[in-house]
Parts: sequence; structure tokens; C-alpha cells
Amino acid sequence: MDHKAVAERVIKYVGRDNIVAGAHCATRLRLVLKDDENIDQKGLDNDPDVKGTFKTQGQYQIIIGPGDVNDVYDEFIKITGLKELSTDDLKKVAAGQQKTNPIMAFIKLLSDIFVPIIPALVAGGLLMALNNFLTQGGLFGPKALVQLYPQIKGLSDMIQLMSAAPFWFLPILVAISAGKRFGANQFLSAAIGMIMVAPGTANIIGATDLSKVATIANYTKFWDIFGLHVTQTSYTYQVIPVLAAVWLLAFLEKRFHKWLPSAVDFTFTPLLSILITGFLTFTIIGPVLKFVSDAITSGIVWLYDTTSFVGMGVFGLFYSAIVTTGLHQSFPAIETQLVSAFANGKGAGDFIFVVASMANVAQAAATFGVWFLTKDQKMKGLASSAGVSAMLGITEPALFGVNLKYRFPFFCALIGSGVASVVAGLTHVIAASMGAAGFIGFLSIYPRTIPFYVMSELISFGVAFALTYIWGKKHMPEEAVATEVVDAHSAVEESQKAEEVAQKQLALQDETVVAPVDGETESLTKVNDQVFSAKMMGNGAAIIPSDGKIYAPVSGEITVAYATKHAYGLKSDHGAEVLIHIGLDTVNLEGKHFTSLVKQGQHVEQGQELGSVDLEAIKQAGYDPTVMVVITNTADYASVDRVTETNGQHGAALIALTAHN
Repeated sequence: MDHKAVAERVIKYVGRDNIVAGAHCATRLRLVLKDDENIDQKGLDNDPDVKGTFKTQGQYQIIIGPGDVNDVYDEFIKITGLKELSTDDLKKVAAGQQKTNPIMAFIKLLSDIFVPIIPALVAGGLLMALNNFLTQGGLFGPKALVQLYPQIKGLSDMIQLMSAAPFWFLPILVAISAGKRFGANQFLSAAIGMIMVAPGTANIIGATDLSKVATIANYTKFWDIFGLHVTQTSYTYQVIPVLAAVWLLAFLEKRFHKWLPSAVDFTFTPLLSILITGFLTFTIIGPVLKFVSDAITSGIVWLYDTTSFVGMGVFGLFYSAIVTTGLHQSFPAIETQLVSAFANGKGAGDFIFVVASMANVAQAAATFGVWFLTKDQKMKGLASSAGVSAMLGITEPALFGVNLKYRFPFFCALIGSGVASVVAGLTHVIAASMGAAGFIGFLSIYPRTIPFYVMSELISFGVAFALTYIWGKKHMPEEAVATEVVDAHSAVEESQKAEEVAQKQLALQDETVVAPVDGETESLTKVNDQVFSAKMMGNGAAIIPSDGKIYAPVSGEITVAYATKHAYGLKSDHGAEVLIHIGLDTVNLEGKHFTSLVKQGQHVEQGQELGSVDLEAIKQAGYDPTVMVVITNTADYASVDRVTETNGQHGAALIALTAHN
């Protein structure tokens, strides 16, 4: 790669006068621009050295690749004369460029609080669905499975208890996450959550019939405080009251830390913060906001019951458009209320999840339609990976990388989603829990309606794919169809490139890349970063690490050893180019909590320790510790497949590489 030439082309595409600032991470140039409308997006898309682009958090990111991005950035700085910045500095610049939008700020606040607790709610919800599967009649005849096989009743009761716990103690989960977001001590926040469920919890000790929990919890008692009758209300299943209580806790805690002398701060700040917050919660905050919360939930349920399939269809028609604005980030807060109400026997269930599933599957279908239509190999690669990602519930790569680029696939998907949502509404499909809104979303659906859910998904996929393909046959932009006329010079260049690629492929050998760290492996598509989840850098695997030591996954040369120590590039002795990326956005830590034992150009053996990371420290700093292992020259292989039978230990087979014959 000619790094200077790439830098010059990037500057030309985005516009020199349009650039405010720039930084880079392990794989991407990160730019803050004045106006995104001035970008030559077609030029970037067609550039052979640019692997993809996207925008997030006010930054326009251009994917170059490990190793090369460092040199391209150096040339970029030389040409533009801009000051070198860290990614953390760039975030501040981006924040200063963006206009403050109170609504979006509030939505981001909700997202920051609720996204971290979704796994617990998904687990509880799926257990609830499993219990419904065991206890509902009509699935395998008039009798439920527990009636047909009484010996599983004990298991069913245990599952019911486990499924109820995350929702019963939901205020504690919300309090911990909100405490982190608001800047309160998370353990004091958890204590507030415990206090808010304590009265009801005391009443259910010894209870065995969880169907009566709601009645027991609402049993009314009072505290008589100087003639003031304060209701001993249990705030189980509640969200809004605990958010307000933790915000007040954070406010008081910060003030007491500031006002109290250090000699008494440690003792009296927690005492006064909890005492005042708890009193105001039971006297004012809780009663008022519980009424508001119940009214909101009842209003949403009423709207669903009143508009029925028509409302579902309209919602489905516009859901993906809502996603493009970011407003969907507020939905987990609403879904939590709907699922909690359903678990408490007071609601119709989560219809938002159903609509989201239809929309995601439709966008996936439209993306696959583009895959069939385009002859552009770069777009084919993006469309295939983005389509699979969307089927699993992650639609950003499909939306922004494919469908919105051509526009018509996006609108075809909207129609497919709207039609499928009408069908789901007519058949009363409803979700009993939160989960992955996509192809595997049936796990979260109320058991009796699973067949109708699957039918609706197939309709969503079929309509969106058919419309995209039929319309695209006549209206697909010419530049996306490979019927280009090239001159003799271009033909020679293409021939030379093809020969170079062929020689490179012949030099490669079959190889197995092993896990560089202990932990649980998963698909790259589940990573919360669209560059990795859409496999823009290549195929590979992800690992949720359980230990901080990082080992060489192959024998070969260290091609990249970043100063920030959060990523390594290796080229194996058999030709594989491997990127190990430790955590998401951990480049912002600038090497803090990381150690490295190797340097660029050094030869290492498979299993040799490369460095380490303090996992707990980066988690406490708010970063996702997921380790990505990516084969950046995936295109040079016949196949790159994740080994799903790996045992979770470093050194276990992780990725199988098959070279061309």
C-alpha cells in the first residue's frame, strides 16, 4: 500500500477544508468533519485501500486496516498540518462540534442505563418463556407438559423462581447501572434498590406460589412518622421511581463529599445520602413516579389493544426509520416495563420486540437482495456479512453500509416489515421476554404464538427480498453492476493484480489459529462494534476473556505492536495475517492497564505470552473487554471458519483456515 497516496485520496474525498481534526485507532482513521454532505462517498466506497466507512458519536471513521492505518495517519498529518490527537482528545472535539439535543441526550441516558442490564432480563425472560412452554396447555394437546409428566413439576417451579427473580429485583439492577451513569457509588445505589423492594420481599419469605407474589407484595402497611402515614410500598418490577431515587442519591452524595470534612466524610456521607434518599423515596418520589410509571405502561397497553394490527403495521412500517435516528435506544426502558408488567400478570407482553424482529429480518432480506443484484465484490462481501448480522438483530451495518446507500432496498424493507407486523398483530404474536430481535427471536415469544411469529418472519423476509430484487433489476445504479467497460491500461493492471493475488494464495497453507486468551468464544457478529460485527476487517471470532494474559495464536512475526498495547498484528509462518484486538474502544486508555512483552519485528512461537491486561480495571473504566481475533487477509483463503467446539482455554483451536488448491 502506498500510504501517502491513500492519505492524499482520503483528504480529497472528505475535503481538506472540511476536516476539523483526526486521530486513529488500531484499524481506522477517525475524523471530525464540518459537514458530512461534502464527502465524496462514492470515491471512498470505490477506493481499493478503504475497507469501509461509517459515522458514530460525531466521528467519521474510515477503515484502513492494522499497521497500514498508522502510516496513513502519519502522512495525513504531514499533508494537512493538523495536530496529532489521541482518540480521547478527538471525542472531546467531536462533542464540541455536535449540537446539544436534549431529546437525544435523554435517549442516550436511558440507553446507557438499560443496555448493560439487558442480559439479565433476557435470561429471566427466556426462563419465563421456558416455564410457559412447560406449563401452558394447547401446545401438545389440552394438557400442559407438567400435567402430562408430573415428575418435572419441581423443575418447572425452580425455573419459575429463577425467571421471576430478575424482574422482582429489577430496581436493584437498574439502581446499579444508574448509579454508574449518574456518578453515584454503585454499592450505595444497590442499597437504595434493595430498600425499595425490601417491604415486599419481607412479605414473600416462605411463599411458594409465585402467582400470588403481586398480591402479597401489594399488601398495605404504613409507617407512622410524627402523625404522617407513609405507605410501605414495594417497588418490585418498577423502573422510573428507582431512576429518580438514584439520581437524588448521586446528587446528595456529591454534595456531601464536597461539604463534609474528610474526617467524617467516609462515615456520614453514606449515612445521610441513604437516609434522605430513602425517606424522600417512600414519601414523595416513589408514590408519584409509581403512579406515572403505571399510567405510562397502561397507556402503551391501551394503545396496543386499541390500534391492534393497524398500529402494529404502522409501527412496523416506520421502525427501521426510527432506528436511523437513534430514537430506538429508548425502547429498552419501555420494553422493560412491558415485560415486567407481563411477568406480574398485568400486561399483554412486549409487542415492540415483535415489530423490531420483523423490521430487522426485512432489512436483512433487502441486504441479501443487494448481494444477488450487485457484481461489485467489495459490496458483495459487505452485504453478505451485514445480512447475516441483521438476521441476528444487529442492523446498523445493513442499514448504513448497504440499504441506505442504494435507498430503494431500505424502503422495500420498510414495506416488508409493515406487512409482516400487520400479520403478527392479527395473530396476536407477543413476546414474553427480551432477546435477540431477529431470526432466533422465537425464543422470546409466548409459546402459543411461536408458529405465527415464524410465519410473520417468513413473510417479512419474502416481501422485502422480492421487492428489492424485482425493483433492483430495473433500477439498480449502474456503478453497482459489473458491466463496466475498461480501457487496455486498466485491463493490464487488473490482470497484474489478479496474478499477484493468485501467487499469494498459492503461497498460503492450511492453518489453525488458536485462542490467544482464556474465555468463552462467540461469533464476531455479536460484538458491539459494527466494524467487527459486519466483518469489515475480515472473518474470525470473539472471546469473552476470563483471564488477562494474551498468548500468540500462531507462530510468526509481530507486524504491529501498538504503543497503546491494546492490539497486536501478526503474520504467521504460513501466511495468515492475524489481528488481536483487546476490548472495544480501549485505545482511549492509552496503554493504561495493559502490558506488552513483545515488539514489532519480533518472531514469536504459538502459545508465547505477548502481554496482559487488567480485565477488572478496564471493566471498572466502563469498557467492554471482548477480545476480537480477525484474519485480515480473509479474502486470500478459500474459507475461514470459527471452530465452535473450542474448550475456552488459550491454545485451543479457534479458527480454521483453508487455502485455495
